[in-house]
Formats: sequence, C-alpha cells, structure tokens
Amino acid sequence: MASVPDKLKAIIDYKHGEVAKLKRERSLDALEADAKTASRPRGFAEALLAIAKADGNALICEVKRKSPSAGNISPGRDQVAVARDYEAGGAACISVLTDGPSFGGSIEDMISVRGAVSIPVLRKDFMIDPIQVVEARAAGADAILIIMAAVDDGLANELHATADRLGMSVLLEAHDEAELVRALGLPSPLMGVNNRDLRTFTTDLGVTERLADMTPPGKLLISESGVRTASDIARLRLCGARGFLVGESLMRAENAVESVRSLAQVR
Repeated sequence: MASVPDKLKAIIDYKHGEVAKLKRERSLDALEADAKTASRPRGFAEALLAIAKADGNALICEVKRKSPSAGNISPGRDQVAVARDYEAGGAACISVLTDGPSFGGSIEDMISVRGAVSIPVLRKDFMIDPIQVVEARAAGADAILIIMAAVDDGLANELHATADRLGMSVLLEAHDEAELVRALGLPSPLMGVNNRDLRTFTTDLGVTERLADMTPPGKLLISESGVRTASDIARLRLCGARGFLVGESLMRAENAVESVRSLAQVR
C-alpha cells in the first residue's frame, strides 16, 4: 500500500473517530442482530453484470449533496425524488454517499433512498473497519465500496469477507496500476477505476483507458468520476468499460430521468 494522499488521510483520520463513536453507541452483536433481520440484499453485482453481459451500460447513479472538489452540488434537492428518477431512467443501481463531513450524507439518506426504490443500493463511504460493513447491512445496504488507497491488503480482505458473509456485493476501487493489482487479488467481479487524482482532485478519463488492459475477463470494468456525457460513455466503451458510476452531472440535471436514459442508450 502506497502513501495515502493528504486529502484522503484527513478523511480516514475522522473516520476513526466515527468508528470509535459507533462502537461506543452500538455493540457489534446488536448490529449483527439487526443485519440478520434486515430486508434481504438485492443483487447489486448481479444487476450490473446482467446489463454488461448484454453489452449495455450498467449505470450506478449517485445521490450526493456535496463533495470536496465541487462544493455544494444541488442544495435542497430531494434525494429520494432524485433516486426515483434514476430508477425511472434505467439505472441499474444507486450509490448513496453516507459520509457527513465531506459529502453531506448520512446513513439515514441511504435508508430513505433504499426504501423508495426497488433496485440495489450501494453504501458509499470510507470503510476502515468491519463494523461499518455490518452497520451498512443492518441499514439495508446491498453493497459496499472498498477504496484500495484507504486500506492495506489485510483490511481489504477483512472488509470483503464481512460483506460476503452478510450476502452483500463489493465494489472495489483503484486509482492506479498498483491499486488495481491489489484489487484483482480480491474475489469481487466489480472493478472500479476512479479517474480522480486524490492529490489534486482533477479527473482524467484516460485513467480508465490506461488500466483497461489490466482488467481480465470475468471482471466488470466500472469507470468512476468525471463521467458526465454520452460522449464520455461512448469513449469509455471503446476501451471495454461497461459499468459507469455517474453522480455530479446527474444531480445537476434538470431532467434526471432523461439524462439517465440518454446515458443508458449509448452504444
């Protein structure tokens, strides 16, 4: 595991505080009990893989209020209504930011969104402890994100194993060749490539293009960050991507249903 960029390190630092607070307030046994009685996981990986197998665009459409790079994205917008629009437009799955300090989200946001749609929902957060995975399942999440830049291999395996045990899918995320090699050692078929440089927060679709050849058959290449237009989708399809995580542009769209539909239809 390489050195952690300063911006990511700052987030991980306060995540340790959040995890400590969670452990003081809720026992792992109590969360495990809630996870057992939560509604059954919807097939997040299965939904994406089915669309990709048919050569379609497997869209993970994201709900978020703000980000460190963009600031406030869509103040006051009803996230549940946005999620319903995503589903109506043809999204395969929905991603909900649950980080508060940097993204303005919460676990309650994810609970509300999942209760309003019928497609699978990803809890998108910075996972640094298995208790967060159990908390996610107890709240109804169908999948979690593992950011390879934020964890060492031992922790990545522990997070993945916890998700597997709870019947959840795992979206892996790499930013460069070294992280991708590490991610390929994990079982999940969902290989996310984040086009954002965590040191500068700039995006470059060339990152997905560069790492595409390293992604073997049997893994779904999912391009994340900086994917905004039909032209972006068309460009990324040329290198083999069939999964796309799209957030900021859709949150700003006047008609999210049509925006999602237009991205889904690109060939």
